[in-house]
Parts: sequence; C-alpha cells; structure tokens
Amino acid sequence: MTNGIYFDKRIVEMKGKLFPGLTSKKGNRTTIKPHAPPEILFITSYPPRECGIATYSYDLKKALQNKFGQTFSLKICALESEIENHPYTDEVKYILNTANAQNYYELAQHINDDDNISIVLIQHEFGLFDRDGNYFQSFLNKLTKPIVVVFHTVLPKPDESLKFKISNIVDTCNAVIVMTNNSAQILMHDYKIPQDKISIISHGTHLVKHLNKESLKEKFNLSGRKILSTFGLISGGKGIETTLEALPYIIKKNPNILFLIIGKTHPSVIKHEGEKYRNMLMQKVVALQLQDHVKFVNTYLPLQDLLEYLQLTDIYLFTSRDPHQAVSGTFSYAISCGCPIISTPIPHACEVLGDDKGIIVDFDNPKQLAEAVDHLLDDEQLRKNIISSALQSMAATTWENSALAHAVLFEKIDANKIVLQYTIPSINTDHIKKLTTDFGIIQFSNINQPDINSGYTLDDNARALIALCHHYALTNDDEDIPLIQTYFNFIKHCLQTEGYFLNYADEKRNFTEQNHNTNLADANGRAIWALGYLISMSHLV
Repeated sequence: MTNGIYFDKRIVEMKGKLFPGLTSKKGNRTTIKPHAPPEILFITSYPPRECGIATYSYDLKKALQNKFGQTFSLKICALESEIENHPYTDEVKYILNTANAQNYYELAQHINDDDNISIVLIQHEFGLFDRDGNYFQSFLNKLTKPIVVVFHTVLPKPDESLKFKISNIVDTCNAVIVMTNNSAQILMHDYKIPQDKISIISHGTHLVKHLNKESLKEKFNLSGRKILSTFGLISGGKGIETTLEALPYIIKKNPNILFLIIGKTHPSVIKHEGEKYRNMLMQKVVALQLQDHVKFVNTYLPLQDLLEYLQLTDIYLFTSRDPHQAVSGTFSYAISCGCPIISTPIPHACEVLGDDKGIIVDFDNPKQLAEAVDHLLDDEQLRKNIISSALQSMAATTWENSALAHAVLFEKIDANKIVLQYTIPSINTDHIKKLTTDFGIIQFSNINQPDINSGYTLDDNARALIALCHHYALTNDDEDIPLIQTYFNFIKHCLQTEGYFLNYADEKRNFTEQNHNTNLADANGRAIWALGYLISMSHLV
C-alpha cells in the first residue's frame, strides 16, 4: 500500500513511442494519429455540474495537465442523470446518462474499441451511478482497459450487500485510490481488500498567493469584523445549525463576530425538498436575533472569489454531522487558504488537524464549539501557530503532488505506454523581489507577507546573491542586476574592519546583540562563497 503522497522527483525523457488511435465524441474509431500520447479517460461528474466531485476532478485534471501534459492526454466522460444536462467543452469526450443501461453498454464498447485509451479513472460515489449499481457493475465487467477507481466514501461495518458490491468493483480494478489512512484501513479490515491494491493519495490542496486579510475584508465591506465561515453545497448534513446555536455565546465575548454561510443549496437537495434546510437556518437566525451576525452568500462562487472569502476568514468552521464522511473538499480549500480550522471529528479532520494543526470538537455540540471559537479568538499567537503548522504540512497534499502520485500510479499500471515526462515550472522570482528592500532581503515573512520586524541577515543576503547570480547566468534578465547590487551592498555593510562579517541587522539597519552570542562561522563562509561566485561571473556583465 502506498503510504501517503509520492515524492518521486525523477524527470524521465520520452522515448518517442508511437501510440495509435483516437475516438471521437460521435462514436466509432476515426483516423489513426501517429505519435498521439496515451489517453487517461476520467469518468466523473464535471463542471459546469455543481458537485464536489466535479470540482475535484477539474482540479486534478488541471494539475495533471500542467505537470504531465506531454506524457498523456486527459479526456472526460461526464456523468449525468435524467435531471442533469449541461453544456460541455471539447475536453468532454463522452456523456453517460447513469440511469440508462444501454448508455453503459455503448460507452464500454467505445472505450474498448479506442486503441488510444490507456487507463480509465473512475471517481466513485454511489449517488453518482444507478441506484442499485447493477448497470455500473456490468459496465466494469465489460471493460477491457485497466481501471482505477477512486472511492470518495468508504463506509465502515458494511452489511453483506454493500461488502459484495465493493468487492465486485475492486475485483475488476487494477488499483483503488482512497484519500485517508482511515479509509484504507476500513477497506482492508472490513472489506478484506488486499493491501497492495490500495493507494492513498490525499485530497489536493491549492497553492494560494495569500493576500492581505484586512484589504480583503475592506473589499467585501467586512472591515472591523471577526469572520467565521463555512462553505459548500448546502444540505442538512452540514450541521450549520450547530454554529448558529453557538453564536449567542460567542457574541457575548466577541460582539463584532460575523458568520458567513457561503454556498447554494445542493441541486439534489433542491430536487427532493427545495430550500427547506436553508429556510430553517434563516428562521433560526431570526429566532436567535442573529441578523447582524450571519450573512448568507447564496451562490456557487468562482474559485478566485471563494479563495478570497477564505483568506479573509479568521476561523473556518466545519460542522459535518456525518461521522463516516471520509474526506471534504471544502476542508481542503480552507487549509489551502491558511484558515485556522475547528472541525467535527470526520476521519479527514482527525488525520490532518493532529499535532496542533487545528481543533476538533464533538458532533452537535454548540457549547463546545463556542468555547473553541472563543479560545482561538482570544489567542492570536495560537491562530498563527495553527496556520503555520497547517500550511507546512499541506505541502505534501498540493494538487501538484496529487498529480505526481496519480501519474506514478498510471505509469506502474501501464508502463508499456506511459513513460513520465515532467513539465518543469518556470522560475519565479516574485517573492524574492517582494522580500527585498533597498537595504537587503528581509529575513522572514508571515506566509507570503514580508515581516520587516524580523530584520536582515548576512546569511540570507549571501544566499540571495548566489541565487540571483545563478538566475542571471541562466536568463540574462536585466531585472536581476539591481537585486544583485543590493545583496552585494548588504554584504559590504556587514564587513568589519578586522576582516570578518556580522550577521544580524534589525529593521532600522543597526547590528543587533545576536552578533555577540551566536556562532557566525556559517554566515561568514556563505558570504565568502557568494562573493567568489559573483567574481566568477564578472565576464557576463
């Protein structure tokens, strides 16, 4: 079993293999296109369908395309039902009506006849397919291509019927993917799935260019408020009423609190019960006299707007009432944006928020939730520590690492066709420039905001000089020259008449007491290295 995220840093050259065959949306095999890369077909809900798995698949596909676009092509088979009909772009190759048995049969035929399809990747949630699962299982049985199934939900203690269904699905697959260690353990112990068939690939998180919280609050007319938020497609299982019942206690100590409920009601909920749950929440707001402390953002937000709302959030609340909810995409978005999180104990939260990366509270416990919110709001340093710990730990779960883990699995399954070629990202010096003043490069930042109070060090400026010299040698970018000059001037500033360097200077450019009780040998050595490297490049200027 794969234990978490892959960190395979290989860059493998393509060997010029020929991959024949592409199948069009319209059906049968068309003209053979030599040199076409092998194809990974996603079977999943997909935007513009408003669904958490659709968003997940979009993010995963984008990450795979960015990092391995020269290795394989990625196409979509969009899942729809009799009430779900959406316009799609050309990346959607097939559309499957999940209520129609003939559609499953025809899709299997098309996939089997398409020589270019290498692997079929299926995002699985029982609610996405036919009610009994018979059409879906027959479809899997008919496929002749390698299959990978991603289980978004794994229920513990299954009855014999559910165990039989899952076992049949797994028997047809080359690999299954789950997103938590808990889900993997349930598959092995409760369903008797072989360990070597399971890969754990965490739900992806976004690399966010963090913006200034107060500026974002001003943009959304929320200045002066402490913001609690939750988001996602609204349904009764979200447990939002728990927060509403906690708010009167929170407001006593924090009268400037505002709770944002971000997201529209889930389309399937609308179909079966309309806005019954949202209306109940709104009635509770009135009954508890919370009109000045609760705001409904009743829309399916574009990604950029959503990330901005989360970045202005002071505490993110995840109050799901389902103890078997394996993973939550909304939870992952909040981590990406550096939100301190208070969550009920779903498996995803218990795994991710351990080691002081967040706070876990019991299900349906407004008093405990209120105490946790008050505790976090009272302790700014604790919030900063949680944010820092969570952001550091989430590096392993970025969409880029999720894409890498998927790609390595694809290569393992079909090594005859798939040879990984990693697309190296371009060098980005924006953060270095942001950290650099006319005196030197600042020592630390808070996430990505320069912290001038941390001052400057010789060690950091020597590193920056080496890095920018190397960048200039690679790119001949004239914008590097002023930065190189700045770091060189800082090193001169640190040089003492006795021939050694001091390391620490404060924000006012004065040398600090740290220079007298800290070993400066490493910093002195790195300064000499940087100066030598600069001299070696004099022929380029």
